Amino acid sequence: MTQLNYLILILAVFSGISCNSKSGDQKHNAQVTFSEDIAGKKIDVLVDGQLFTRFQWPENVTKPLFYPILTSKGTEITRGFPLNPKTSERADHPHQIGMWMTYGNVNGLDFWGNGSGGLGTKNQNGGVIKHLKTEKTSEGSGEGSFLSTESWVDSSGLELLREVTEFHFIANADIWIIDRNTILTAGENEITVPDTKEGMFGIRVARQLELPSSETVVLYNEDGTTSRMKDTMNIGITGNYLSSEGISGEEVWGTRARWMHLSGNIEDEKVSLVICDHPDNPNYPTYWHARPYGLFAANPFGVKDFTNGSDSLNFSISPGQSFAFRYRVIIASGEHLPAAEINKLSSDFAMKYE
Repeated sequence: MTQLNYLILILAVFSGISCNSKSGDQKHNAQVTFSEDIAGKKIDVLVDGQLFTRFQWPENVTKPLFYPILTSKGTEITRGFPLNPKTSERADHPHQIGMWMTYGNVNGLDFWGNGSGGLGTKNQNGGVIKHLKTEKTSEGSGEGSFLSTESWVDSSGLELLREVTEFHFIANADIWIIDRNTILTAGENEITVPDTKEGMFGIRVARQLELPSSETVVLYNEDGTTSRMKDTMNIGITGNYLSSEGISGEEVWGTRARWMHLSGNIEDEKVSLVICDHPDNPNYPTYWHARPYGLFAANPFGVKDFTNGSDSLNFSISPGQSFAFRYRVIIASGEHLPAAEINKLSSDFAMKYE
């Protein structure tokens, strides 16, 4: 693909981005602004001066990510561990931090699980996503956006994929939204993406949004140690999944759906967290790698694991070829969103980025 064609593709993908979607029927009064700290490797996303989320690329993490993510009332919906561990939350899977997009097998490299040994570690077969630059920042009433460029590299520093992502942040009263529009472009070599459940677009949620469970858990203690125990009381553990296809609870894992809704209460605040797939994404509607322990992920490629081996999908990207991936994240506070409203917001998302 020539540089001209690549630029044309980017413009085509992002040309539909505007504030005129049906979700714009609601009043857009809140100001979405950004506070950049390049030396600190972070960008704060603010709604009327209040922190919504933080885009960051720490040296001790193998990928850029969003952490924390807050509701309109200022309640954190993401797990703090390992960046900012909190007492009595799970201390497992330290590579699952905030919100991110990676994959577990790209030319044999594990981008998803890299850093599973803890902050500052890298796995022997791990790939790294390096943040290169942020540009085209646009602030505004009800919506703001910025463009970010990343490089997916192997252990020698060879770039396998170039990532260009436009993030949009939408603030409508108590419903705040993050839209991710990503283009992945292969370099000089073909990129193989064999199917695995370890992917792709994920969020690790706060303890209160997990599903009640009687399993043994590893919890973080106030003194920095961890304890293994059976948390059979499940005090304050209130989460539950519901898919666009009407499947709920733990049964959603490995199913396909247009959107997935995780609802629960954090103290007395009702919270809804929804991930929407986009009709133009590969293998739509996506499979869901949504676990009761707080991993909430959409994975279009994990077919073999999700179908118990009855089907498979081995995706590849030819040299210079590009693919787009779009996801919408909805964070609502005050009431759990009804399916009808989620369907509307999901349809708006599909129309906005046609």
